[in-house]
Amino acid sequence: MSDIVTCPSCGAPNRITAPPVGKAPACGKCGAALPWIVTASDADFTAQVSGPIPVLVDFWAPWCAPCRMVAPVLETIAADKAGRIKIVKLNVDENPMAAGAHRVQSIPTLILFKNGQPVERLVGALPRESLLARLEPHLG
Repeated sequence: MSDIVTCPSCGAPNRITAPPVGKAPACGKCGAALPWIVTASDADFTAQVSGPIPVLVDFWAPWCAPCRMVAPVLETIAADKAGRIKIVKLNVDENPMAAGAHRVQSIPTLILFKNGQPVERLVGALPRESLLARLEPHLG
């Protein structure tokens, strides 16, 4: 993972690389937590969902209209809950093994992992408020 993210607190650009285990990415200038959105593959799926920070996996495909509707909602959640959640996007067409292992039969499917274990499953495009209501009890 190596992307440039603008800090929502101070506006500084930050090159994001994999943070130390158990830590969320933080701004190099002001220290504020940064939104954490990564793309996973079958090869690194287990590593991406492991760790103490809750991980919301978005099982999606580019041709799926509801998936495209959920994407901006997840971006706002990543920004609003920076430091408290990691968003992982997994294209099911390109990564069928991880999708099959978690019995994803329709998309979008969102699965929340804590310490590498699934704790919440949501199927379909949910409004932001409904999604947050289901996620909030799991966020530290």
